[in-house]
Amino acid sequence: MKKQKNTENTSKLQIIPLGGLEQIGMNITAFRYEDSIIVVDCGLSFPDDDMLGIDLVIPDVTYLIDNIDKVKGFVITHGHEDHIGALPYILKEVNAPVYATRLTMGLIEHKLEEHGLMRSTRRKVVKFGQFINLGDFRVEFIKTNHSIVDAAALAIYSPAGIVVHTGDFKVDYTPVYGDPIDLQRFGEIGKKGVLALLCDSTNAERPGFTASERTVGATLDTLFREHKKSRIIVATFASNVDRVQQIINAAYQYDRKVVVEGRSMVTVIDIAQKLECIKVPDNTLIDIDELKNYPDNKQVIITTGSQGESMAALSRMAGGQHKKISIKPGDTVIFSSTPIPGNEKSVTNVVNELMMKGAEVIFQDVHVSGHACQEDIKLIYNLVKPKYSVPVHGEYRHLIAQKEIALKLGIPKENTFILKSGDILEMDQNSARIHGKVPTGAVLVDGIGVGDVGNVVLRDRQRLAQDGIVIAVVGIDKGSGQLVSGPTIVSRGFVYVKESDELIEDATDLVLDEVTEVLSRGITDWPKIKNLIKDILSDFIWKKTKRRPMILPIIMDN
Repeated sequence: MKKQKNTENTSKLQIIPLGGLEQIGMNITAFRYEDSIIVVDCGLSFPDDDMLGIDLVIPDVTYLIDNIDKVKGFVITHGHEDHIGALPYILKEVNAPVYATRLTMGLIEHKLEEHGLMRSTRRKVVKFGQFINLGDFRVEFIKTNHSIVDAAALAIYSPAGIVVHTGDFKVDYTPVYGDPIDLQRFGEIGKKGVLALLCDSTNAERPGFTASERTVGATLDTLFREHKKSRIIVATFASNVDRVQQIINAAYQYDRKVVVEGRSMVTVIDIAQKLECIKVPDNTLIDIDELKNYPDNKQVIITTGSQGESMAALSRMAGGQHKKISIKPGDTVIFSSTPIPGNEKSVTNVVNELMMKGAEVIFQDVHVSGHACQEDIKLIYNLVKPKYSVPVHGEYRHLIAQKEIALKLGIPKENTFILKSGDILEMDQNSARIHGKVPTGAVLVDGIGVGDVGNVVLRDRQRLAQDGIVIAVVGIDKGSGQLVSGPTIVSRGFVYVKESDELIEDATDLVLDEVTEVLSRGITDWPKIKNLIKDILSDFIWKKTKRRPMILPIIMDN
């Protein structure tokens, strides 16, 4: 019997964050009404220091896979990695259409090409003010400002009411590219009556207004004027197209040629140029091999590595490992970003290396945030006038800071919700509550392996990194049960063997005695022999060195 459509509107809207809460990155939120699910953003995060060898972290989307027939599409707010980076991995499991604005889609398509997914993925470029119908949902894209072009907020219309999702945003009345944020549309939607506001919390602890991106242009102009005799190297985020535009503007004004260096930077700028999201004067951009044709005071190098990433172009220049650019005395290096929490040590190391090579390093006022501060957040709340407040995008302290703003603006405490990933927030015009949970978590990407490295493997890697490994090899004739070779003990990352002959000899004698005694008792169970070797070696090494390396016994059938 066919299910009848609920005409009394007693169903609830469910908001289900699958990532992006209690952390910066991995933003992904599911919205469900009856048999329709839409997914807002699909981002990755970067590994913590203890995730040895891990390249990327993507969200666990078991909930979407279990409800794949209900997923109507992915709706993307903007083109940063923490909002689009997981798409190529997730689309292999949940193949649904992708909706995004022009530059955002350009960046997504580059990823899909790398993963061979262009043919299998349905895509639609959406303009600001346009509506798309997805099952029981109708989604409108609203113009906002951020540190990347074509960022959008979303008005999500459902039978239960309207939800506004800001995406990452700031209020910039004088953006470098395009129009200012469409505050008028936020106000118009607010007059219709908004059920809930999901608002960016990243800068919710910062008082005041976020400065316009154009203020960086004035600072860059001053720095270029003050350093006319030196080569200028500017490090910034690859995706900050407006920042790159202003660096190019300054270079052109002072008659300098520009080289863009760093794989991600080259990719983003190439896509932005093709889509006319950045304007580069003729004969300004040159290839890196052409640098030798120009004196230092006519060169500007725009590079990745502002966060001290070990493999980024600036880090390789600082460490003397870059094939084509070497830092030299007299160079001026401008960091046009602030260190992301946790990256301070890496950035400091790069700065020290640059200074040791004689470069002048500048941090001062060459960056403004792409996220709304407290007064901007208050403006959006006053325009939208939501019934419920649901802070998103940020660590717990950021979410709490936005909750405090909402309370000061008169939203009742019982109408503010600090969610955790996996929580199911059910709401309609009459009530809202957290009701149940869905599975969430982090899936680790190592090389081409997705999810094949779990907690056990990470613990092994940590042990190997801390105390190394000891391998004990013995040869046993399976037929006679006699020891025919070994034991041979090899170590890596534990002790330098040449200087620890006595320790290795004593360990070898101990294993020899144990294996000989076990075999003499007629024990031929190899797993049992391995465990005995492991236990006796572990105890011996701990007593002698107070270390616990990984012990790996190997029995060969000779």
